[in-house]
Amino acid sequence: MAAVRRGCWPWGSLLGLLGLVSAAAAAWDLTSLRCNFGAFCECDFRPDFQGLECDLAQHLVGQHLARALVVKALKAFVQDPAPTKPLVLSLHGWTGTGKSYVSSLLAHYLFRGGLRSPHVHHFSPVIHFPHPGHLERYKKDLKSWVQGNLTACSRSLFLFDEMDELAPGLIEVLRPFLGPSWVVYGTNYRKAIFIFISNTGGEQINQVVLEAWRSRREREEIRLQELEPVISQAVLDNPNHGFWRSGIMEEHLLDALVPFLPLQRHHVQHCVLNELAQTVDVSVSEVDVVLTGKDMSREAVRPPSPDSARKGRLLGLTLAYVPEDLHGQGEGLPAHGNPALLAP
Repeated sequence: MAAVRRGCWPWGSLLGLLGLVSAAAAAWDLTSLRCNFGAFCECDFRPDFQGLECDLAQHLVGQHLARALVVKALKAFVQDPAPTKPLVLSLHGWTGTGKSYVSSLLAHYLFRGGLRSPHVHHFSPVIHFPHPGHLERYKKDLKSWVQGNLTACSRSLFLFDEMDELAPGLIEVLRPFLGPSWVVYGTNYRKAIFIFISNTGGEQINQVVLEAWRSRREREEIRLQELEPVISQAVLDNPNHGFWRSGIMEEHLLDALVPFLPLQRHHVQHCVLNELAQTVDVSVSEVDVVLTGKDMSREAVRPPSPDSARKGRLLGLTLAYVPEDLHGQGEGLPAHGNPALLAP
């Protein structure tokens, strides 16, 4: 191949460049046309399963069921060139167990723009649906928003946070988009992903884990079959949940109920270390001192490092968010406080 001299633009090269630009413009128009029909457009959908699995393995601690369920369901869905229905996941567990973290990771590893992608839509009851008296307007707006965005791009992610705070009756407008037998004219909704997040079922999950702990079973021995029925019943019995009488649970439109288990002390320790590792070098023993209330007066005194004061402040600030019942607890369950946190 003949080399083109730097700074030299022969007429042939210019004409070739113009031809490439014209071809690119034509391809863009064709892509836009195909996106409008919704069947072929992938938009900025760029799934990175290797990165997702690595991040989940390193940073999602104590959640063997959630990690396995999410990855398995996601891989099967994305690798299917013609799915019969959208992927619908419902994440359940108490606050602080990783539900929102997992949803943010999914956005990050599925879409080039992450949570800022125009094809990732995050709904919060407090922000988007604050007035129960406006329910009918919210239903109309939500249906229009979902249908319009799926028409623009079939590869879209919809996140619904705090389902426990969502006005019952609102989510029922999504039924035509969630099932395999529904047809919405002009919209290819079958490549979309819907994720619902709630605390409902958290107490039931904690009870199952507590019983396993009392029976000296490893938490990794807990199976989904033990948790699915109690989570489903908790949702169906909760009149404040967004799924209340929506038909979504009754018609089995959910692909998976994803349980998030209560954390143990060493899980919290791992989370603290991960956070602090982003800014300072901190050891496991330093974190354990704060978690266990260990008496350092008998420990050998080491000369302070230059950043010890800054490290101490960061450690204290981070652990200020650890519930009080975790501090100074020995073996066994805390007698009071947050039962979502179990002993080692």
